Amino acid sequence: MSTRVLVADDQAVIRTGLRVMLDAQPDVEVVGEASDGREAVRLARDLRPDVCLFDIRMPELDGLEATRQLAGPGVPDPMVVVVITTFDLDEYVYGALRAGARGFLLKDAGPDLLVQAVRSAAAGDALIAPSVTVRLLQTFADVPTGRPAVQPISPITAREDEVLLAVARGLTNTEIADTLYISLSTVKTHLASLMAKLGARNRVEIAMWAYETRRIIPAT
Repeated sequence: MSTRVLVADDQAVIRTGLRVMLDAQPDVEVVGEASDGREAVRLARDLRPDVCLFDIRMPELDGLEATRQLAGPGVPDPMVVVVITTFDLDEYVYGALRAGARGFLLKDAGPDLLVQAVRSAAAGDALIAPSVTVRLLQTFADVPTGRPAVQPISPITAREDEVLLAVARGLTNTEIADTLYISLSTVKTHLASLMAKLGARNRVEIAMWAYETRRIIPAT
């Protein structure tokens, strides 16, 4: 079954380029395009794609607000959103992650990383472009959130803590399994437990919690 993707960007040439790269894959299908955030939200709700690929800066409604409406806190059955941007240290990207985005991608990432990002997001597996995402989380680790960090509803086990730190460093499920010498299914079990204990909806929020609580100290 193909991964269905909705592309939203206010520049037609960017949308066309993304469509061409994605439609070239036998297991990926672009099912819709939007030129502004309001249209993106409407199409996403109508089409229910597997992945929404949203530009950050769009007219009518920016990618941040579009993401919040589709995947933000309190949204029932949140959708999978990956934001794309020109700059890897854009404060709006951090805001999009807080709004519920699974990750982000640079516009010049190229077709291979683009397709990998879409497949990973659809599978709920890897942070998008892990090294860049980790750098972003490090950069904004000290940004005030206006609220205390969430406390786990039950203690995090030693093994869960190892998985937590691995996720925060940008490792994929497969890399975590190899590093900790555990099975892939065991990794997924620990991730599910961490999400339940932290009230996190995805691995991005697990990683953000690790930085907010200083489980991971930002590089200097």
